[in-house]
Amino acid sequence: DVQLVESGGGLVQPGGSLRLACVASGDTYGTICMGWWRVAPGKAREGVAAIYTGSGRTYYADSVKGRFTISRDSAKNTVFLEMYGLEPGDTGMCYCAADLLCAGWVARDYTYGGQGTQVTVS
Repeated sequence: DVQLVESGGGLVQPGGSLRLACVASGDTYGTICMGWWRVAPGKAREGVAAIYTGSGRTYYADSVKGRFTISRDSAKNTVFLEMYGLEPGDTGMCYCAADLLCAGWVARDYTYGGQGTQVTVS
C-alpha cells in the first residue's frame, strides 16, 4: 500500500503563491506517477498536474499552465506543487495522488490518494 501526506495549503491573497508538498511512503513502486487534483465548490474535480517521478516528465491542466509548477525530490519520495498567481477560482481542496501512469491525469481516478489540504484564495 501507499500512504500520501500533503502539506502546505493555507489562505493567500489573489496574486499570491503557495507551495504544496506530498510525501509518499509504503510501497512506493505504486508512485511512478504522482500528482495533484482539486475540487472546488460547485465545480467538477480536476487533475491539475502530474509528474513521472523517474523521468521528471510533467503534465498540466490547461487551467494552470504557466502558473503552477510540479517537481519532485525522488530521494525523499516527495512531490511539490508551486502555485503562482493564485486566483479566487483556485480555491478548493487539493489532493495528492499516485498511480502507475500519468496518462489522462486531468480527468480520471487514481489508485492512491491523500487526505487533502485546503487552498483558499481571498
